[in-house]
Amino acid sequence: MGLGVMKGDVFHILNRGVEKRAIFYNEKDRLRFIYGLYDFNDANYAFPYPYRCKTRSLGHATSEWIGRERKELVDLLCWVAMPNHSHNLIQEKIDGGGSIFSKKIFGGHTKYINEKYQRSGVLFQGRSKIIKVERDPHFFYLPFYILANPIKLIEPHWKERGIRNMKKAVDFLENYPWSSFLDVIGKENFPLLVNKDLFYEIFQTSEKKFKKEFFEWLESYTGTPLGRATSKYS
Repeated sequence: MGLGVMKGDVFHILNRGVEKRAIFYNEKDRLRFIYGLYDFNDANYAFPYPYRCKTRSLGHATSEWIGRERKELVDLLCWVAMPNHSHNLIQEKIDGGGSIFSKKIFGGHTKYINEKYQRSGVLFQGRSKIIKVERDPHFFYLPFYILANPIKLIEPHWKERGIRNMKKAVDFLENYPWSSFLDVIGKENFPLLVNKDLFYEIFQTSEKKFKKEFFEWLESYTGTPLGRATSKYS
């Protein structure tokens, strides 16, 4: 990958459950959060949750919800939802859009969880971190770091010790639905969330090129040979 022209400020937004506790309790909770990434990315009114799609495909949402006039706050470049935290890489479309988006998605999810499970208090450990990303080598590799997060669920120490079973890690990433990894490598998952064209433009990549570079980075970062683990991606 390279770095193309950025037309707005890019931010890395992350937040973690209080005391590293879970922020989702089942698949419906994850879906609610993911639909929030779309629904709350709007300076206009957000629909009450009963109107929202409750299937894995945003394409099945009601025309009233999808077709309404929107004023997007940010372009979502990549994201991942982990059991107790989330990462979102965004480019602002309006001044302060990143901060507004962050407040809406995490505040909305806290309200949903508290009402659903009849709990009170905070869900996240504090204000989300909204880190402005500069054009440097860290920015170049940031999508790799974000989208590799799920590996920790099957190999908790992979960053320090390498990956013991690369084929298993690759298969796990390919089947992990709670990130934009599948969408950016050309396997439709939640296609309405990310601006893939902008992602490819900023990082000067493509579906096929990103797949290749991601797994080359994973091999280099961990020192674990890929072998035949990624043959199906070539």
